[in-house]
Amino acid sequence: MQNDVAIESLRRCALFAHGDDRVIADVARGLRRRRFRRNEVIFHQGDPGDSLHIVAIGAVKILLPSAEGEEAIIATVRPGDFFGELALLDGAPRSATAEALEVSETLVLSRDVFRDLVANDPRLRDALLTGLAHELRRLTGHVEELHFLDLAGRLAMRLTRLAREADPHARGEVRLDWPFTQSDLAAMIGGTRQSVNKLLSGLLDDDLVSIERDTLVITDVDRLARRAER
Repeated sequence: MQNDVAIESLRRCALFAHGDDRVIADVARGLRRRRFRRNEVIFHQGDPGDSLHIVAIGAVKILLPSAEGEEAIIATVRPGDFFGELALLDGAPRSATAEALEVSETLVLSRDVFRDLVANDPRLRDALLTGLAHELRRLTGHVEELHFLDLAGRLAMRLTRLAREADPHARGEVRLDWPFTQSDLAAMIGGTRQSVNKLLSGLLDDDLVSIERDTLVITDVDRLARRAER
């Protein structure tokens, strides 16, 4: 692995953004790079939790599979994001499945190295707690959407959240890289592919979104957010 690429990826990750140069360099030397094809599983729910992943390239979906073969997508992560930290903290099996949405690369940090770093670096520990708090708030918002919004509202809100994750200060047009299928979008909001297709067509007709090959264009994120609140 090229060390400078690893260091750059660590600097983009919230866990290590405030680490000093020596710590970052030490961590970078201990990382392994893994490459994944589109739709390749990174780990399954129930696997041993032996590593933390930092996304360097591409996008990864975190999902809960059902016995019937359906899935619920609970998060998507992109370059600079990390996943797989829960199993490292408590030693329990993986609580969800991680799958590449597109050709992706992750930097893998072993459990032993990770635990030593957290134990010895208060800034890393604080960053980890901040990341966990953010995840808890995001999941609370997801549960709120599932309980209190109809399917049309959930779709509009999920697209709004994706836009604001990409650009927290977005007010007008937002262009999103879009590796998702309609089945993926349905799995995010608890719907079917057919229902999402119909609702998405409605957003297209109302000029709230447009699709340009691998890009989803939200024409006015504030207007889309108001649609979610109807």
